[in-house]
Amino acid sequence: MTPTEFLDQIAPAARASHRASGIPASFTLAQAALESGWGASKLSKLACNLFGVKADKAWKGPVCMMQTREVRAGKSVMEMARWRSYPTWADCLADRVEFFKRNPRYKACFKETTGEGWCRAVAAAGYATDPHYADKLLAMIRGRNLTRFDSPEVVP
Repeated sequence: MTPTEFLDQIAPAARASHRASGIPASFTLAQAALESGWGASKLSKLACNLFGVKADKAWKGPVCMMQTREVRAGKSVMEMARWRSYPTWADCLADRVEFFKRNPRYKACFKETTGEGWCRAVAAAGYATDPHYADKLLAMIRGRNLTRFDSPEVVP
């Protein structure tokens, strides 16, 4: 799947999520593209998990066991992890909103109104162990002009 095809598939749901939750579509699209390799990752194909959301103790749904690369003490390491598994990408997008809302460490993110603000706030809250996570998301937003999906009156 090409990046354009990926965006065509999930942009309507990202925009609907933006209207309902306040989480900018540009941030959602950048994070989904980065975390899933434009929908090509094993996790996105086997578990419909576009965002790399792990299955913590609170998760009551199905799981998928798979290795992941994490940064620990400044070093890149491979670890086995339990991931949330979804029937569809739409279910994944809906759960992600609830994940952010339920987790107190992301409370400050909801004060942000732009995709770029969300990139920085989510990274600061510890969403990923990659110290360059915010920069990668910002490059995705800027490089693909994803802010065009944030305007409610423009249909992609």
